[in-house]
Amino acid sequence: MAIQTVATDQFITVNGLRLHYLDWGNERATPVVLLHGLRGFAHTWDPVARPLADRFHLLALDQRGRGESEWAPEAEYNTDAYVSDIEGFVDQLGLRQFVLVGHSMGGANTLAYTSKHPDRVKAAVIEDVGPGSLDSPGSARIAREMEATPVRFSSWAEAEAFCRKERPGASDDVIRARLGTAMKQLPDGSAVTWVYDLEGIRMARRAAQAQPRPDLWPAVKALRCPTLVLRGGATDILTRETVEEMARVNPLVRWAEVPGASHFVHEDNLEVFNLEVSAFLKEVASISSE
Repeated sequence: MAIQTVATDQFITVNGLRLHYLDWGNERATPVVLLHGLRGFAHTWDPVARPLADRFHLLALDQRGRGESEWAPEAEYNTDAYVSDIEGFVDQLGLRQFVLVGHSMGGANTLAYTSKHPDRVKAAVIEDVGPGSLDSPGSARIAREMEATPVRFSSWAEAEAFCRKERPGASDDVIRARLGTAMKQLPDGSAVTWVYDLEGIRMARRAAQAQPRPDLWPAVKALRCPTLVLRGGATDILTRETVEEMARVNPLVRWAEVPGASHFVHEDNLEVFNLEVSAFLKEVASISSE
């Protein structure tokens, strides 16, 4: 059977929202569901999914309000809503057991879903997030960036300059992907704007500031599947002390540090990220077959 190296676009309605996802085919293989971060999109996983497409069924979801997925009408952007979407997504696709991979916000959603449905998740990969991440310097930085992000740009050149200023260490490929997938030109050609619901997500984050910080430690302790945590060597979100403690409180958790990577681990050092994930999934598959 030929293996797809380019994903097909698929849509599904969950919780009244039309959600978009990318599907690399290979439906007879173990499903791997990929969840992007706060300002991310499904296509951020393209270079991660391609090398795995011969062994797994890769499914990258545009979480509500991002990419080609519908925006939440009441700015319902919170963990409970995201987890409910994941529940509906995997149930409608008939995924009885699968691997769950998540970056940042998607990693927190991975922890929340997995702790709630331990029988469904065979293995988990958490990219640069953990307990206490919301109180990190990086979280404060992201909050400032979100508030300072313009809704519109007068041209693609202005939009590109903004992206490069926000991600000075990102490669040209990463910047091109962000411009091509996270941004669009208005129909009248007057400006360039974001594909994701910037205003709605900002509203939700402001509202969350008045609420108690969610505690991810119970979710970490509740994990019942092999879990790999990948920390960027230069991240300002997830401390080494935290990942060490995650592995201490739950022996099913292991971790690795990806050198030269910021919070955007798989974008900054794709080669090492993919090596770590591939080795982990190969080991998980061998354990499952014994």
